[in-house]
Amino acid sequence: MSRHTGYASLPLHGGKAPAWLFSRMVRLSREIVIYLTSEFGSHEVLRRLSDPFWFQAFGCVLGFDWHSSGVTTTVCGAVKEGIKEIDRSLGFFAAGGKGQVSRKTPEQIALSCERIGRDPAALVYASRTAAKVDSAAVQDGYQLYHHVFFFTTAGHWCVVQQGMSDETNMARRYHWLSEHVASFVDEPHEAVCCDARGDTLNLVAHENDKVRQASTTLAGEKPEVVLRALRMPARHELIPEIDVAGPYLEKILLKTYDRAPGDFETLLGIEGVGPKTLRALALASELLHGTPATLRDPARFAFAHGGKDGIPFPVDKLTYDKTIEILEKAINRSAIDRSEKVKAFRRLARLEPPKPENELPASSV
Repeated sequence: MSRHTGYASLPLHGGKAPAWLFSRMVRLSREIVIYLTSEFGSHEVLRRLSDPFWFQAFGCVLGFDWHSSGVTTTVCGAVKEGIKEIDRSLGFFAAGGKGQVSRKTPEQIALSCERIGRDPAALVYASRTAAKVDSAAVQDGYQLYHHVFFFTTAGHWCVVQQGMSDETNMARRYHWLSEHVASFVDEPHEAVCCDARGDTLNLVAHENDKVRQASTTLAGEKPEVVLRALRMPARHELIPEIDVAGPYLEKILLKTYDRAPGDFETLLGIEGVGPKTLRALALASELLHGTPATLRDPARFAFAHGGKDGIPFPVDKLTYDKTIEILEKAINRSAIDRSEKVKAFRRLARLEPPKPENELPASSV
């Protein structure tokens, strides 16, 4: 699958997905996921969710706002809720969510892995590292508030997470796909979707490899080496002194000195190493080793039944319900010879339309 380029608009919208729409989104997304896993396998669902074009189209089919930040949180919430009772039969699982729920991702991964007899360590590591990269190593002004981790019984995974910019009132979505992650710290994204691009300290850009190496080397030096470099009479358009000389920097540098990380990924994983520490190390590496950081923004392009806000037209409930009915019948016919999956499909008939939980997201932050 090729990687798509460009950018997309994801403005923050107010309001919530009404219960009548969200319950239908849950049912329709369930049918779509069942069909995809039946016809193409669970890994294909990961590929599609990691494709920003497909993800955006999926949100449109489910009847949500085509270009709002809420399409990320609500679509992920609908899929997670929809597969809750049949994830083991599908071999496809979801963990995480918005706000406080995102912090429960490792615990939810572990619980699902316990049910299928799988060691969760590698999956938990992937989830935490993806979140750390987009919150600390990609410094684009967007603070993460949503993180969902999808994975299969075989251990393949994808991440869909989103950040918010208080300054612009816009959102940025980050997609990851395990089969394309050769390195967590060198061009790991499947796509990054946003409305605008600008100067960004992107420490996972390929051309910043020398900066990563120099930063890792400096992290193993005594703190005064970095602090002395930051006190040099230098000015930098990206990293003002106020952002790198905080009161806790020396304490964190003492921790990195004690740990002496062998590579940038290990440095990134040290508790307490965040955006300011990485900015300080990047600046110091430029001053001491002549390795300026690229400012290339990683943002790329992202982009039925109507939309909840009436654009392009109000959701047609009768058509929506008919779509769910047709999919249910098509799935049951196509899966008749697949004994294990047929059992899961038949359980659908006994499932009542779910009620939204507190964790299920609104269309705004």
